[in-house]
Amino acid sequence: MRAMSPVRHALSIYTWSLTKGGKSLSGDYPDKYLIGLTGNIAVGKSLVRQCLVDLGAAAIDADRVAHQVILRGGPAFDDVVQAFGAEVIGADGEINRAALGKIVFADQAKLRALEAITHPPVREVIHQRIRSAERRVVVIEAIKLLEGNLRQVVDAVWVVNAAPETRLKRLMRERGLSEHIARQRMAAQHSQADKLRLADVIIENDGDAAETREQVRRHWRDIRHRGPESTE
Repeated sequence: MRAMSPVRHALSIYTWSLTKGGKSLSGDYPDKYLIGLTGNIAVGKSLVRQCLVDLGAAAIDADRVAHQVILRGGPAFDDVVQAFGAEVIGADGEINRAALGKIVFADQAKLRALEAITHPPVREVIHQRIRSAERRVVVIEAIKLLEGNLRQVVDAVWVVNAAPETRLKRLMRERGLSEHIARQRMAAQHSQADKLRLADVIIENDGDAAETREQVRRHWRDIRHRGPESTE
């Protein structure tokens, strides 16, 4: 599983919504099969996303898009600085995402304010990337997609799962977090159990990568069996 950098981790708390006035994205893009890939921190979403890419899907990382929209010159940069102050600007002139993450992790109202700023530009970029995708299957990875009413947005919800202790060890080993901070990050998120109840596909990622890849391949074959055009 690819480790998430501290900077990426700081932004992984963002939520986003692709709904447009209650309309379904899958209805807007009838030539696409949209997979919403989610699951709480350190379950291994990026591994599953890469497996789907290797099988032929196009991929969109919503957290990475959230990074891009707050870069200097990006559509959300000025509003973020105005909302959170010049102290979030690093020595390089860019927003210090780790510092920003610490602020919003500690205050739910500030997190909501950040989301209100970032949602619109993130949503627009996601739409653009779906439209331009050359593959029929498009996987959209984001940690809090289900909080954005995902069932009305995509064709299938895939949830990656791992035991809490597995996730804790990954956060400490791969991201260099203390146990206290790792548990704080895990506790800040919505229930993984709720995500699992809403899943169309569950990928268990407590074992080795080969076992995870085999699960992904099996469900990919299910998509293909719905019609030869599904994955082309």
